[in-house]
Amino acid sequence: VLVANLGTPDAPTPAAVRRYLAEFLSDPRVVELPRILWWPLLHGVILQIRPRRSAHAYQQIWTAAGSPLLAGTRALAAALQMRLTELLPEPPVVAVGMNYGNPSIPAALAELRARQVRRLLVLPLYPQYSATTTASIFDRVSAELRRWRWLPELRFINDYHAEPGHIAALAESLTERFTATGPPEHLLFSFHGLPRSYFAAGDPYYCQCQATARLVAERLALPAGAWSVAFQSRVGRRRWLEPYTELRLAELAAQGRRIAVVCPGFAVDCLETLEEIAMRGGAAFLAAGGAAFDYVP
Repeated sequence: VLVANLGTPDAPTPAAVRRYLAEFLSDPRVVELPRILWWPLLHGVILQIRPRRSAHAYQQIWTAAGSPLLAGTRALAAALQMRLTELLPEPPVVAVGMNYGNPSIPAALAELRARQVRRLLVLPLYPQYSATTTASIFDRVSAELRRWRWLPELRFINDYHAEPGHIAALAESLTERFTATGPPEHLLFSFHGLPRSYFAAGDPYYCQCQATARLVAERLALPAGAWSVAFQSRVGRRRWLEPYTELRLAELAAQGRRIAVVCPGFAVDCLETLEEIAMRGGAAFLAAGGAAFDYVP
């Protein structure tokens, strides 16, 4: 089993972040602009400005174990390996690979090849499918397998946004949190955004995000006005999926609500959940008059 995630810089420094962003933002699945237009903007502007700003954000969340995304992904993979060992007489080998940065997908596949793996299941840690994420991992796996003479049998998990076990796990996590902290007046589901043009081109991500939130809300028996969906992390001037998380937080703050925010588009916590939502989003919400803010890990 190849457990694959987005990736992370090797360190919270401008140089490491620049290397990571250069790889990430060079992927044509992520930025669907003609290269002749995108390259000058990326290398002449974005990679000159954004690494220092992003490095500061990473420094706010970096831990003794390093990147939260990498540490969380490795912990998840180790738990999966343990569970499979309990369930199966011949459990599969579980390896971790990042689409950008280290440990890379080619390195993880090389590890599995050395173990003489003949059947491979690829699990991208994206509950909701998008061409920008899930399909990009397929591209990376396929490109590496082109180098192999003897290919393994291959299965690829496209999404698990509505899997009953996944929905139950999300609901259980929320129930445990609310038991410990008290139930909020409103639960906000915040998903990573996409340019609206990607949705118009047929990307199912938006619909699958809505389905995940609705299924969790139904399992928790939340009334219609007690929860909502928003989309975070937008950049640039193009229109992205709406409503925007920062505007939704401002609306809820103006109502003086006690809210909780959960990010079920992420399998493990990362920069977008810990720094963008828990830190900046929480501070902005309270400064705008919100009564109480809780980020659900």
